Amino acid sequence: MRPIKTSLTPEEEKKTYAKYFYQPLATPNPELITILEKGPMNPSKALMPENIAHLAEDGYDEVETGYCVCPNGTGYLAVNNIFPGATIEMLQWWFAWHCLEDMRYMLWYNKCHFGTFISDADRAKILDPNVPLAEKSHGITHHIIEDIGGGPDNIDISFLSPKDLGFDPAIVAQKHLALIGGNGTSQSRAGGPKIPTLMLHLYREIPSGVESRTRFWMGYQIKNGKICNMLPEGIRIPLEAPMGLAFHNVCEFSNLANILPSLYKEMNGHIG
Repeated sequence: MRPIKTSLTPEEEKKTYAKYFYQPLATPNPELITILEKGPMNPSKALMPENIAHLAEDGYDEVETGYCVCPNGTGYLAVNNIFPGATIEMLQWWFAWHCLEDMRYMLWYNKCHFGTFISDADRAKILDPNVPLAEKSHGITHHIIEDIGGGPDNIDISFLSPKDLGFDPAIVAQKHLALIGGNGTSQSRAGGPKIPTLMLHLYREIPSGVESRTRFWMGYQIKNGKICNMLPEGIRIPLEAPMGLAFHNVCEFSNLANILPSLYKEMNGHIG
């Protein structure tokens, strides 16, 4: 089992972006925290994964930030994070850049991000200049150590292309969207069952920068092009799971929103 990292090595300390690890964490978006603190949303307002392509449409759902457990036992959460001054390209760059080093992942949210790993083949794809920025996350698997509310977990996320997620690539390109999502599994490092999850961050431009329409469907995955409920009969996701992840998502992306424009500029958009 890979160790939990909570500090930087002497070699990491020498890198120019080490300063972002030591910056005070940004205050979580108070508007979103207030919404979540009101308690779970009405499950009837949840967007079920079979309708995932709806997120590419203009406008907003009745509930863009909330969490619940659905009648079939699956967990659901939605969060509408805002990234002032950011661009779609910055978010695409971030998901290619941060997975190459533990330190990069840790500076995202050092309170709860403890390490990341990808295969040599995935690293080569990300660093290949012939792979378009929008495609550098497609088919890549991140192996991360993260605390999303219940203690450190081992989490694997296999990212999919927009088409494999159920979206029309032509619409994605036309609307200049960035889709970062795929199949995930999480397991407590203390032991216990693995929780399958389908995840999506859909980024779109707004006047102030970029917003995300984030959705997590706990218990679901995409298998052979189909949305599948992976929960055994009679099993229900505890409410604490989507609740903890919703609060965590606001915290980590509030901090990313705070550092991303300056970090991207400092790195001049370079990935390696």
